[in-house]
Amino acid sequence: MTTDHQDTDTTILDTDVLVVGAGPAGLMLATELRLGGAEVVVVDQRPGPTTESRASTLHARTMEILDSRGLLDELGTPPCEPRGHFGGVPLDLTLPSSHPGQWKVAQTRTEELLQRRAAELGADLRRRHQLLSLTAEDGVEAEAIGPYGPVRIRARYLVGCDGEDSTVRRLVRAPFPGRDAARELLRADVSGVEVADRRFQRLEHGLAIAATREGVTRVMVHEFGRPAAERGGAEPDFAEVTDVWKRVTGEDISQGTPLWVNAFGDANRQLAHYRHGRVLFAGDAAHRQMPSGGQALNLGVQDAFNLGWKLAAVVRGSAGEDLLDTYHSERHTVGRQVLANIRAQVELLLGGPEVEPARALLTELVALDGVRQHLAGMISGLGIRYDVEGPEVHSDAHPLLGRRLPDVWLEPAEGGARRRTTELLRTGRGLLLSLDGDGAPALRATAAPWSDRVAFVADRPVAGGPLSAGQTLLVRPDGYVAWAGSGAAGLARALTRWFGTAAADD
Repeated sequence: MTTDHQDTDTTILDTDVLVVGAGPAGLMLATELRLGGAEVVVVDQRPGPTTESRASTLHARTMEILDSRGLLDELGTPPCEPRGHFGGVPLDLTLPSSHPGQWKVAQTRTEELLQRRAAELGADLRRRHQLLSLTAEDGVEAEAIGPYGPVRIRARYLVGCDGEDSTVRRLVRAPFPGRDAARELLRADVSGVEVADRRFQRLEHGLAIAATREGVTRVMVHEFGRPAAERGGAEPDFAEVTDVWKRVTGEDISQGTPLWVNAFGDANRQLAHYRHGRVLFAGDAAHRQMPSGGQALNLGVQDAFNLGWKLAAVVRGSAGEDLLDTYHSERHTVGRQVLANIRAQVELLLGGPEVEPARALLTELVALDGVRQHLAGMISGLGIRYDVEGPEVHSDAHPLLGRRLPDVWLEPAEGGARRRTTELLRTGRGLLLSLDGDGAPALRATAAPWSDRVAFVADRPVAGGPLSAGQTLLVRPDGYVAWAGSGAAGLARALTRWFGTAAADD
């Protein structure tokens, strides 16, 4: 349990995990840690959730994640757009999913949703707290300054979720290889202007994007050949945006009222290691990229969803620290792939006339459904397949191994109303799903020592879906299939790998 007491003028906090940063990644991590039984303190410099209209897209996999934790009802029915893009080339994102396409949810709303759930689960969120120092040996000790004075936080682990200019990354001196920004997009939310909506319009002198919602127009513009400015952390002023917009489009938007102005460049960096002993990283603290296609926020939330249950299991003592190494191996690989596709998109978006042949070729290729599905799988997060068996997932492995559990309807063996597979993940525990309808005694017996961590369910799949009767699937708390078979062979090994030592052996 988190403890709080005074030592002279310094507040002392003792907890299991200290999370630095209360953006979407940090708040998702806090909810998962609490769901897994770990005590958590979250510190953030800001007074509350962002008030800026930063990221506005939740992709299909992120929507599935929120659904698996029962969070979607609060969002209502946000607008859904089935069409996205790859480097500005239109791309149909619809793939088999409970929430195909991209969903328009402001980052403010996402943060409010996750903050409320984290608080409901008992996370200790400390706003207006700036991290000053940290040491990490047998445990972690951090110093921060809060609104009422110094705070010392002692934790078993610390996770940096504090953004692309991460203080944690700087204090740990974590290698962050890659490249700095060479080009940039200027962006502004403006009221009181009337310009036509533009979806990646390439003009003679640059790229222009515009969309109006509820009386506010978001404009984004890049002038071909114009390098990224040295801003020293400051944002551009509105006059710079209006000047570049006029040079590219010929339109004058200077009479509008700017609500928010920023610039984002094509910097592309990734931590060499997501884990540094007792310090780990997630979200933009682990990778820096242009937010092309709305991937950045989604990548960070999915980092946190992968890490949360693993770190909670280690803190509880039900799993060894080697489980944390799978966080790096799984999410670093995904991050590397996303950063690579973003680099390609940047060339297609911000390159001048010289990239037109490549754009024309890509336009032809995305008409091929195999190409479309591959690109849509990368952007949406639905194409992820983790290595859950060993050095690699073999081509002859079960098709669901390492992939997310499909959202399908099940018929309970003991009668009653149908239920969705997604509903079975709501508790944040593992799941052993026997699809023969009666649950083979050998499966029950094998899984029994892990019953405190893994729920056993014997249901029948509804006919015509992607799940077949007679299969058994071991599903991790993050919804990915860790083992599949028609009997109990290999099940105990998989349970030990992902859920720790059997209780009967303690």
